[in-house]
Amino acid sequence: MGFRPCRWRLPVPELDPVRLFKCLADETRLTLTLLIREEGELCVCEMTHALKESQPKVSRHLAQLRTCGLLSDRREGQWVYYRVSDELPGWVAEVLAAAEKGEAPRLVELQRRLQGMGNRPERLAALC
Repeated sequence: MGFRPCRWRLPVPELDPVRLFKCLADETRLTLTLLIREEGELCVCEMTHALKESQPKVSRHLAQLRTCGLLSDRREGQWVYYRVSDELPGWVAEVLAAAEKGEAPRLVELQRRLQGMGNRPERLAALC
């Protein structure tokens, strides 16, 4: 029988301000978090298109954000969708809302790129 990778995950440590800001200190991770927060849920392929970044780079940053406890994911067939974790403390939501205000012009441009992909079924057929 072949090797099968382990699918369980270690518990996420409690998020404190230092850990949060370390997680968001990278521009790509901050942008991904804010874009996902704004859109509700995004597939990796949607994020690579919006950010014009490679899939490995985006996936690496998403894994770090998931390990931090900021994001949760779900698999649907070959696609992985990410959303902001439902278990975040209220103060984290306030920090993200403030960051979103500061990044508003950039987020508008990224959302424009997403809208150019069409709705989700069209996006999946075209890119994912």
